[in-house]
Amino acid sequence: MTSIAPQRVSFDTPPTADWTPPGSDRPTDEIGTPGRVQVIRRNGQVTHFDSTKITVAMTKAFLAVEGGQAAASRRVHDQVAALTDQVVAALTRRLPGGGTVHIEDIQDQVELALMRAGEHKVARAYVLYREQHARERAEKAALPADKNLASIRVTLADGSTRPLDLDRLARLVAEACRGLAGVEGQRILADTQRNLFDGVREVDVSQALVMSARALIETDPDYSQVAARLLLDILRREALGYLELADGIETQADLAERYSDYFTAFVHRGGDLELLDRRLATFDLVRLGAALRPERDLQFGYLGLQTLYDRYFLHTANGIRFELPQAFFMRVAMGLAIDEIDREERAIEFYELLSSFAFMSSTPTLFNAGTLRPQLSSCYLTTVPDDLDGIYSAIKDNALLSKFAGGLGNDWTRVRGLGAHIRGTNGKSQGVVPFLKVANDTAVAVNQGGRRRGAVCAYLETWHIDIEEFLDLRKNTGDDRRRTHDMNTANWVPDLFMKRVAEDGPWTLFSPDETPDLHDLTGQAFEQAYLAYEARAERGELGVSKRIKAVDLWRKMLAMLFETGHPWIAFKDPCNLRYTNQHVGIVHSSNLCTEITLHTNDQEIAVCNLGSVNLAAHVDEHGLDTARLRQTVRTAMRMLDNVIDINFYSVPQARKANLRHRPVGLGIMGFQDALYRLRIPYTSEEAVTFADTSLEHLSYCAIEASTELAEERGRYPSFAGSLWSRGILPIDSNQLLEEGRGGYLQVDTSRTLDWDALRERVRTVGMRNSNCLAIAPTATISNIVGVSQSIEPTYQNLYVKSNLSGEFTVVNPYLVADLKARDLWDPVMVNDLKYYDGSVWPIDRIPEDLKALYATAFEIDPRWLVEAASRRQKWLDQAQSLNLYMSEPSGKKLDNLYKLAWVRGLKTTYYLRSMGATHVEKSTVADATRANRLNAVGGSAAVEGHGKVPGNGNGNGATRPTTCSILEPDCETCQ
Repeated sequence: MTSIAPQRVSFDTPPTADWTPPGSDRPTDEIGTPGRVQVIRRNGQVTHFDSTKITVAMTKAFLAVEGGQAAASRRVHDQVAALTDQVVAALTRRLPGGGTVHIEDIQDQVELALMRAGEHKVARAYVLYREQHARERAEKAALPADKNLASIRVTLADGSTRPLDLDRLARLVAEACRGLAGVEGQRILADTQRNLFDGVREVDVSQALVMSARALIETDPDYSQVAARLLLDILRREALGYLELADGIETQADLAERYSDYFTAFVHRGGDLELLDRRLATFDLVRLGAALRPERDLQFGYLGLQTLYDRYFLHTANGIRFELPQAFFMRVAMGLAIDEIDREERAIEFYELLSSFAFMSSTPTLFNAGTLRPQLSSCYLTTVPDDLDGIYSAIKDNALLSKFAGGLGNDWTRVRGLGAHIRGTNGKSQGVVPFLKVANDTAVAVNQGGRRRGAVCAYLETWHIDIEEFLDLRKNTGDDRRRTHDMNTANWVPDLFMKRVAEDGPWTLFSPDETPDLHDLTGQAFEQAYLAYEARAERGELGVSKRIKAVDLWRKMLAMLFETGHPWIAFKDPCNLRYTNQHVGIVHSSNLCTEITLHTNDQEIAVCNLGSVNLAAHVDEHGLDTARLRQTVRTAMRMLDNVIDINFYSVPQARKANLRHRPVGLGIMGFQDALYRLRIPYTSEEAVTFADTSLEHLSYCAIEASTELAEERGRYPSFAGSLWSRGILPIDSNQLLEEGRGGYLQVDTSRTLDWDALRERVRTVGMRNSNCLAIAPTATISNIVGVSQSIEPTYQNLYVKSNLSGEFTVVNPYLVADLKARDLWDPVMVNDLKYYDGSVWPIDRIPEDLKALYATAFEIDPRWLVEAASRRQKWLDQAQSLNLYMSEPSGKKLDNLYKLAWVRGLKTTYYLRSMGATHVEKSTVADATRANRLNAVGGSAAVEGHGKVPGNGNGNGATRPTTCSILEPDCETCQ
């Protein structure tokens, strides 16, 4: 196993006051440091800044590590002097006009300087020394007896002041820590104390509590829940204050007794503000309020609750959030049950599923359910025609769909290529690239009022004459008018091309206006037509064509994938030969995240409605809880089916397609969490087997649930002639792929359940949905639930995640629990995990079994990811968003990996996450406050969504390792 090389940490301390910059006209003190600067000590006293104390502290640290003789050397002396200057300069930049700085902030900068200089041992000793003394101070602190806190007055919103309510702070912290063994409320109170001052705003007191708990997350994951529970206090005060219900409600326990009253007021106020559908007020709100589970507000982690607060909760035009977590889940449930016969019963059923984190609807559904504009669907797929009116109509459709939260997949293969003849003007075409540039800029322009940018992926078949220019779209060099820096791109690869690559054969490129039928042909029919066009090209009968070596084009595809992260590679024939509704259309592309495979044409824009089962909630030490899974899936499928009828459609082609075929995409998240609970390493045959059996049960339950809905509500209109109607289930359709491909297929087809009875029921009763299953990335909803994304391996065991809500320390709670059980979790272990980028492999004292269990994404041979995905794919009627991680990519490795994906029958792949061998410095942006000290663990902590990839396109392979998350606002268009 090759470990990831340690990288240098980068921090920035946020400004706390003004400071005089060097060279300004401000006075300076005797030792050359900026004047008018005061230091706040831990006891609240203010003293003059003295940089010599920094020099003394650093020298002591070197003494402790290197001994007296080494510390007295010229090297150390010069190093200490240089580092002192760096610390002073860093603080100088932050306080250009003079001001105050806390002593802890100065010490944070000392740590940063030591780490940047490569003095890791000294920095580590310094961190441990500070932690030891912080604990000692916390143990001595007694909040109620503290005279400084007792004398503090807080400033209210109206400008008046009153004494700080120490008892309330203590109650809030005690309630937040209740039931969590690994936390110490006194530490939170002590840390809060140092951040409070006389005259502090009342709203900042609660925030100080949250930040103090958040700062301790790295020491124990339970502090994430503490921080979330303290954040609830801010939510309660804001929401209840707006609704004029705050009297007598000081804690979560107080709210629990009146949650039902609040919920009724929330629904009516939402209707009055024209934020909620008025029909919600006609529900039996008393019954629904009584069904709320206030205790479930306490199950959130900090990242999940902060994300809901910032992005999801309803708010007034002035930004006041008045939606609390259980009201949020019930609002979504009511929105999905609004057309049910027994609305209240179904709403409670849906609420139970959402609020228990057993299942979560996709982000557009969470955003818009129960509102006046219920755009609930996640994905839209279109095909662009080969005429000017059709092209710009398609771009207009993109804008309308993107405006209301849809993620887009565009098939551009029909647009004629560069140099093709234009009959109307007797000129030559500029090809597809200029139009892609317009589509790219449209996606950027339509941003839902700033909530997030539009997000689109363009697909092009590999035989298109413009394919080589298409590969270059994401490069940072060349003519920028022929670059699309914000658009995702994907190759739509026919099997014949992969055969030519394997056989080192030629490949011919065509313009689609001369070969129009290739677009709609698959399998053997495509091969026959393609060979005929090749013969015509050789005879000179085509105006535009080009003959190249297939392997040369393949190598360029892989090179661009490595260099820019695009285009992704998706396989046309598996998507079509296994397509359940192939009798009514051809799948011309996938979607924004490569998990949706539905047909498109000029009259139909494919739509998919997504949601994900939390797999981790359906396993225990004994394995998969199939009974609970079946019940979850049954309810989830009903919720997804309801979306189709309730949904707001911004273009008529989308409504037509969705109502005619009724596809949904039920997926999973928390796969890695499930493996942890089962004690199964990701790189094992047991993990591959679990991927197989868990998806077999999911597939069986989803298909069964769709037949039940068909029995109740009727078959989907285009059912007749589908694979379903012929008794061909997803597990059976691999045979169709093998026949159409004529070899080159190695897929495990084993099964454990009795499929015969279900197959007959599908054939006779029918299906409510043309498609049932698709595994989306779940980038955002997995944060809400607090589990690993989708089918992803653990990214890092300790790192900082950046998103629009700030920076969040993420610690693997399963690893921490195991290390605690073996008496290995301590400040030194925390520091080691930071130093080694969250990897356990280089840490000698961690046992080998834990190293295997907690291997991270870049330590896993990516072939294991493909093997597990292959086992899932046989059960899916659509596809899966499969990221592939490779720490040290090479042309040979990429060639083998993507050929393996094709041979194993995968329909699509998603991002290639690469970490170049030259990428050795940490580049995470994080602050150096005590709350985030040493938390940044690598360039990988800053993560991408579907937008432009920072650091990609550098040409040297040193792409930033990334995972799909909400750093980019458009990432939520999937989940």
